[in-house]
Parts: sequence; C-alpha cells; structure tokens
Amino acid sequence: MGEVVVVIGAGLIGQAIARRIGAGKKVILADLRQENADAAAEVFLNAGFDAEATTVDVSSRESVRALAQRSAGAGDVTGVINAAGVSPSQAPVSAILKVDLYGSAVVFEEFGEVIAPGGSALVIASQSGHRLPALTAEQDRLLATTPADALLALPFLSEDVVTDTLHAYQLAKRGNALRVRGEAVRWGERGATVNSISPGIVITPLARDELTGPRGAGYRRMLELSPAGRAGTPDEIGALGAFLMGETGRWITGSDFLIDGGVTASWYYGPLQPDA
Repeated sequence: MGEVVVVIGAGLIGQAIARRIGAGKKVILADLRQENADAAAEVFLNAGFDAEATTVDVSSRESVRALAQRSAGAGDVTGVINAAGVSPSQAPVSAILKVDLYGSAVVFEEFGEVIAPGGSALVIASQSGHRLPALTAEQDRLLATTPADALLALPFLSEDVVTDTLHAYQLAKRGNALRVRGEAVRWGERGATVNSISPGIVITPLARDELTGPRGAGYRRMLELSPAGRAGTPDEIGALGAFLMGETGRWITGSDFLIDGGVTASWYYGPLQPDA
C-alpha cells in the first residue's frame, strides 16, 4: 500500500490542493453529499489520479472516525485537507458552530490517531476570523485546547451569546486558526504538521452564495476596496497549500496563513475601515 491523501469537503479549494500533492498517491474525496464526492472523483480519475469517493459528516465523530479508519486501511495517510464548512448565508448559528468549529476539531482528533510520520494536515479557515475582535487569553486557550466534545458547551459559545450567523462564523474560523496551535503539539509527537489557511473571497459556489446573498453588497465592496482589487482563485490557495504540505514546508506547523488580496489590511488600515 502507498500513501493516501484525504480531502474532506470535496469542493474547489480542497481539490486544488490535492491536485498538487496527490500524484502517485491514493486520493480519497469525501463530502457530505455522495454526488459531490462522485463528481470530484470523476475529475481526478479523468486526470490520471488514483481516486475514490465517499461520504463524511464532520459534525459526527462516528462518521469522521470511520473515514479515518478507512483511509488508514488504504495506506499511509500523509495528507489531510479539511475544506468542509458552511457560510453565514447557508446555515443557522448552531450548524455553523457544529460543522466549522466542532467538526474541524473532531477531524484533527481522529486523523491525529492515524496520520503517518511526515504527514501534514490543513484546515481551511477564513479571513473573517481575522476581523473578529480580540478574545481573552483564556478564550483563546479554550478554543485551542478544549476537547472537541466539550467545545460547544463553552459559555462564550452559548446560544444566548452567539445570536448572529456572521459572529458564529468568525468565532469558528478564529477557532480553526487557534486549534492548529494546540494540535501542532500532539501531531508533532507523530512527526506530522498541521496548519490553517485563511482565504479571502475565493470564487467557489460558497463564495457565490455570499456574493448574491444578503451580505453581497458588503462582499463586493471588500473586493473593490482591497489592494488586489479582485477575488482569488482556488488554484492560488492550492499553491499555498501545496507549499505547506510539501517538503519545503516541513518546518511550519501550528500556523495560520492569511491569503486575502489585502482585504484584512484594508479593513484595519485602509478604506474598508468600519469608521472610514
């Protein structure tokens, strides 16, 4: 058996990273919807990859554990790309926290038990987490280290505190960026690395939902007033992901990488400042 790369959330960003690191390896494309996984696997098979499709629900530990065991049974798991998630316009607060925050923590915990030495994992966070006001040091620590099954019981994540879907999304994505710090220590014991990427507006079906949703005008304004002046592409995220998961990125772990065309810079210091 050879090496295995697992893509959780078989969308365009996950596929872009896997295309760059999956040659000569088995690529397992897992999605909540079988039809999405099948479509992604077909693209990979037609491009000469050894690929297969399956389903996973990251909000279910049993489902994630089954995927981790299946993946380990297929070979040495050397790559895990967690791109599963829902956006503020797609789901209620409870689902955002369950999928984007809890689900990511579960993926780290379960795949941390099977990752091979020299392996690497990425979770796709978001620029949105960088616009959340600073949390307390204790809240940062809790998001980074609380066992997944206790995460949603934290008082500052309760339903009476988090009432807005954007707030929930920002908390979840800040949590992803913090989580890799805590998990880097545990994954390091297996000789593996773990990092997060925080993309800005990248043209995918999820981003198109946001651009045409109730916050669409705000998202379009972000692009117009950003230093880059445009949205990103999945392949631009794929290039960064391949670097982090490749040999040249072996000294990088526990880190978050913001790649947003300068939207966050403009938000704090340019024309996108809330008071500007």
